[in-house]
Amino acid sequence: MSDYLNEMFGLNGKVALVVGASSGIGAQFARALARAGADVVLGARRAEKIEALAKEIAEETGARTLAVSMDVTKADTIVAAFDSAEAAFGTCTIVCNNAGLAIPNWALDDTEEDWDITMNTNLKGMWRVAREAAKRMMAAGTGGSIINTASILGIGVGPMQTTYSISKAGVVQMTRALALEWQRFGIRVNAICPGYFKTEINAEFLDTEHGQQMVKMTPARRVGKLEELEAPMLMLASDASSFTTGVALPVDGAHTVRLA
Repeated sequence: MSDYLNEMFGLNGKVALVVGASSGIGAQFARALARAGADVVLGARRAEKIEALAKEIAEETGARTLAVSMDVTKADTIVAAFDSAEAAFGTCTIVCNNAGLAIPNWALDDTEEDWDITMNTNLKGMWRVAREAAKRMMAAGTGGSIINTASILGIGVGPMQTTYSISKAGVVQMTRALALEWQRFGIRVNAICPGYFKTEINAEFLDTEHGQQMVKMTPARRVGKLEELEAPMLMLASDASSFTTGVALPVDGAHTVRLA
């Protein structure tokens, strides 16, 4: 990387926390942040997976890594995770807020339990993490970047995704509201809205005939590659986005153009 690009996009000396880092988009983000020079803290419920991934990333990149147990539905685990991260590396100035789940169902078949689990993880869980991250950044006077993983279903809608779509629309609106309030503290809050990317959440569905038909109907006629999310995330994480906040950025091969 040239000095010019490294100065703009490099993350040397930064401390990044990736929530939901055990697989899929979160694991991809953790690898990318380490390659860009950040110390990386991996947070998730599945301790064995993130410990193995943290070791793998450290061996591959030479970055300092740390695995911390975190369940975004439990505030005390979030506080403990930030405490551990600060003790090891200092204030987390990059937070990839990525934990989430989906329970596909027709609206009339959704249960109150489905609703509560989805909202508590996808929306309230991200709110918990964002608030804790901002408190730490403000206390340290560092500013920083919070990147929420939303979805194109937070911008448009699709069948059998009513509850999930509402939760992700909430994430988009929360991103804007927090960006407005926290800009004066030097804290940027943005969202990435992925289109169809194959992860643990949707792999089974995307491999079905119906799933394949849906993919073929998108403008790109394919799912995204996880590495295609790295550059947008790194831009939002780095000083290159120092005056960019409150954005919900689709990374979707023009899918949302059709939804609009």
